[in-house]
Amino acid sequence: MFNRMMGKTRYIVSRLFLHLNGEEVAPILGILNRSARTAIDADGDIEVLGEELVQICQTLLQYDEYWFSAANEGDVFWKEGEAGDFVNELFTDSAQRYGANLDFSSTTSNQPLSLPVTRNVIVMITVAAEGEVPDLETDLANIPALKEALKALINLHYKHKLRAIQVHFSPAQLGDELSSDQLLEYYPELIPL
Repeated sequence: MFNRMMGKTRYIVSRLFLHLNGEEVAPILGILNRSARTAIDADGDIEVLGEELVQICQTLLQYDEYWFSAANEGDVFWKEGEAGDFVNELFTDSAQRYGANLDFSSTTSNQPLSLPVTRNVIVMITVAAEGEVPDLETDLANIPALKEALKALINLHYKHKLRAIQVHFSPAQLGDELSSDQLLEYYPELIPL
């Protein structure tokens, strides 16, 4: 009762970018694609999306030796509608970045057996959560802070605080490449770790 009298619910919207670089980063695309398919099948079920987010965060934490650069941004809102509008804005921006669009209609049956292997993978995670999340509401352009942020995302799922979850990644499928020039052009906010 006291909370309701005090006023409003606080919402945080946060987007983090993580750039992984190295010859061993391509398997991450398989995990991201599987999660994307599960998320599409879940049709917006926040529990299922949260479980996939946990998988992705745990995978990224395991691949920390390949973390190359990162960035984050976000804002705090007192109205759910305004937070939702900002989530939609970030969604549109992430989806328009180079190579972040998934195309599940293309078949891989006529693909050559040896695909070029990308050395660069970008993962963009956008969430909206209720309350205060100090580990997301800080500069994440250093490895310890980024690790805490990924753990915070996992905890938000288990505490049922997540209100929106979006994951975009580039390149969207195995065989596509993300060059250093494309990184500079489409992800200028990245800061080396």
